[in-house]
Amino acid sequence: MTFQRARSAEQREERRRTILDTALAMLDEMPVADVSLNELSRRVGLAKSNVLRYFESREAVLLELLDRALRDWLAELAGELAAGVDAAGSAAERGERFAAVVAHSLARRTVLCDLIGAQAGVLEHNVSVDVVVRFKRSALAGLDTMAELVRHYVPEVGEEAATVCLFAMILTGGLWTHCRPSPSALAAYEADPALAALHLDLAPALQSGLALLIAGATQRNGAGAVEGSTA
Repeated sequence: MTFQRARSAEQREERRRTILDTALAMLDEMPVADVSLNELSRRVGLAKSNVLRYFESREAVLLELLDRALRDWLAELAGELAAGVDAAGSAAERGERFAAVVAHSLARRTVLCDLIGAQAGVLEHNVSVDVVVRFKRSALAGLDTMAELVRHYVPEVGEEAATVCLFAMILTGGLWTHCRPSPSALAAYEADPALAALHLDLAPALQSGLALLIAGATQRNGAGAVEGSTA
């Protein structure tokens, strides 16, 4: 694919979308760490210097993809929760189901999880303050959306909903890296079965962690104690 120089705003926006779509297709083939600006430029059909006219770095491309992936996921999550959480259940039951739906929803989206795992350590480096500010503002809006879902299904968490969501995203990124052990780590688990507890699978580990966050927030907000005293 070879492009002529983009002259209009529409052409420039089309070029940006092409770069993003190409990078996303690469993420279906390889992890974030293997996506290079050289290969992206080659696939788009532009010189690397021309790609940098639209995005200041490889990390800026990937950070925008993360923003887009988070918004797409949240748009779909609402329907998944509606189908997966019984509003008539107890606070504990609703919290467990909420955690299960969110965990399995994220685990199915491997590209999103890979981007989340790279966010703080990779994607927020080699980018300008303006790029980070735009991403963070959008991320805050996404956390607000997720917190509204928490409050809808588990209102007992109260004001802790935003904190639960923030820690859930951090937990997702951390677990993603731990659930993809190196060949040496895999060999160690096989050599010593006592280490099996450290060999984590993303969906159940994330579900357990998020359920603990929700239960702790509910207890901290006082709802757990009230429910327990009236049982």
